[in-house]
Amino acid sequence: MTATATVTDAGPALAAPPGHHGGVLTGTGALLRFALRRERVRLPVWIMALWLVNSVTLSSLTTEYPGPQERAQLGETMGGAAGLAMTGPERYLGGDLLYGAMMGQQMLGYLALAVGVLSVLTVVRHTRAEEETGRAELLRASAVGRHAHLTAALTVAAVTSLIVGALLAAGMAGSGAEGVTTGGSLLYGAACAATGIVFAGVAALAVQISPFARGASGLGLAAVGLAFALRAVGDVGADAFSWLSPIGWAQRTYVYVDDRWWPLLLSLALAAATTAGGYALSARRDVGAGLRPPRPGRPTASPGLLRPVGFALRLQRGVLVGFGAGALLFSLMYGSVLGSADDLLGENEQLRESVAALGGGDLLTAFASVVMSVLAIVASLHTVQATLRLRGEETAGRAEAVLATGLSRTRWAASHLVVALVGGTLVMALAGLGFGLSGAASADDPSLFGELALASLAYAPALWVTTGVAVALYGWFPKASAAAWAVPAYGFFVVYLGELTGLPDGLRNLSPIGHVPQVPAAEWRWLPLTLLTLVAAGLIAAGLAGLRRRDLELK
Repeated sequence: MTATATVTDAGPALAAPPGHHGGVLTGTGALLRFALRRERVRLPVWIMALWLVNSVTLSSLTTEYPGPQERAQLGETMGGAAGLAMTGPERYLGGDLLYGAMMGQQMLGYLALAVGVLSVLTVVRHTRAEEETGRAELLRASAVGRHAHLTAALTVAAVTSLIVGALLAAGMAGSGAEGVTTGGSLLYGAACAATGIVFAGVAALAVQISPFARGASGLGLAAVGLAFALRAVGDVGADAFSWLSPIGWAQRTYVYVDDRWWPLLLSLALAAATTAGGYALSARRDVGAGLRPPRPGRPTASPGLLRPVGFALRLQRGVLVGFGAGALLFSLMYGSVLGSADDLLGENEQLRESVAALGGGDLLTAFASVVMSVLAIVASLHTVQATLRLRGEETAGRAEAVLATGLSRTRWAASHLVVALVGGTLVMALAGLGFGLSGAASADDPSLFGELALASLAYAPALWVTTGVAVALYGWFPKASAAAWAVPAYGFFVVYLGELTGLPDGLRNLSPIGHVPQVPAAEWRWLPLTLLTLVAAGLIAAGLAGLRRRDLELK
């Protein structure tokens, strides 16, 4: 016999197996493992921080309000309009107020808020940010389906929310506190988890709309803020508004009081609808594009764009405007309750002593100084965000192109630092103006306007130190630069829980805010403000020196 050779086309032989490339979810498992690998530090820190804050709060409540009389006084304090707007529904305060109901009213809304923020940031990080840097397009050129990135990101966010809920439920159930039941604890954790899953779905919509990660984050976080504001309005009296908010749904489970599970069905329905909408919109756009196209630029560049500071300001103006508007809104809200400080704190001597210890002086100015510290934390978030834009520009490859011109590394970094330093101070000044305007009106004391507006500037050196920490990390340890977020996070812990937990002065002073004179309750002291400024200058100089010495991450 004569052997015959059969020649076939090489194309089909090299093609992938059927279904290997064609599935819209192909590669989801690999992307999920990759996302978890990237989040091996960030997510555990978030999870443990939320669990720790919840545990410390419960412990402080059992310590500060050991008997029925003390708890009843707290219920009267929180039953006013200002107290309800800042915490939760009045239904929790009825009957014999126990620790479970106290946690449901005072902590559940804030935990739901935090989990919502975490979900938004997680989804944006693994979807829109991947497209903006070009990595998603590169991966999609291989065996990765259209919906794989979104599915992996939503899975990470949902699993994280469930882990947070499980830990909160376990911590509450194991506390043994009076009024804390196992069934209520399960609902407590489930309410937080459901809210996180809802905002993961909202983020799935946001990443389809904006072509930029910062824009998508802004849309998602704005939705979280709106939900919290609607909840606050509803709790004060217009109950219908609370039913428009996922955070309001979580609180209206009335954990440890009525233990109603059915409001969470609304959360699951909204999560399903927003997730489905995200998938549907994802199929209507190109990779890297958004449904809302960016505005076309001017035919000619403005003179400011030819200068490093002007260019940096143009890149960061959206974030600066957003933080300024947010700080102004928060300050107006806080100022509106300043005149009711006596009513808010009621006859509760322990709460009065805690506020006075944090602020000093009379009760109104002590309360104002505590609020000013909170507003300083909001402003510090902007300084970190603006400084870490340097890292984002470097990892995206845009810094390489800019530095290929005659611009030095020091001038390039300094331009963004000017935005961080001056912008953070402006955000704090706006907060002071809003707080002074609203506070003077609510307290019927015009002199408070100038006093509070001027007091806001005392926190500027603390903001500069926060900037210094961020740039020092970026200059010497760029991969660890995200650790700069720990500075405002620790400041939040010191302001909110430092006095209740009996935190030693040495640990409080680890936060830059701990060194600021508590104006307007205390007198201005220039020595600590001068030292903070010098520390900030040293950290910034060290960070710039590190940037000059190390290699840039090139693309």
